[in-house]
Amino acid sequence: MDGGDGMTETVIVAVLSLIGTMAGAYFANKKSAALIAYRLEELEQKVAKHNGLVERTYHLEEAAAVFEEKLKVANHRIDDLERGA
Repeated sequence: MDGGDGMTETVIVAVLSLIGTMAGAYFANKKSAALIAYRLEELEQKVAKHNGLVERTYHLEEAAAVFEEKLKVANHRIDDLERGA
């Protein structure tokens, strides 16, 4: 056996180790990217629900303001009628 065989085996082992490391990193990154995409989608859904809630709250506040104004007008009319009677 000459010295070249040991060097060849070392190179083959190094190349196989590199391929294994690269494959492991690739699959880990792929899994991580999938998890990030999933979590981002979940956050987008939560934001959409929140925005819907904010919009409904705005409409309720608007309706409450209208009813308050109507109540003020009704109270003034009652006061006017009571004074005139």
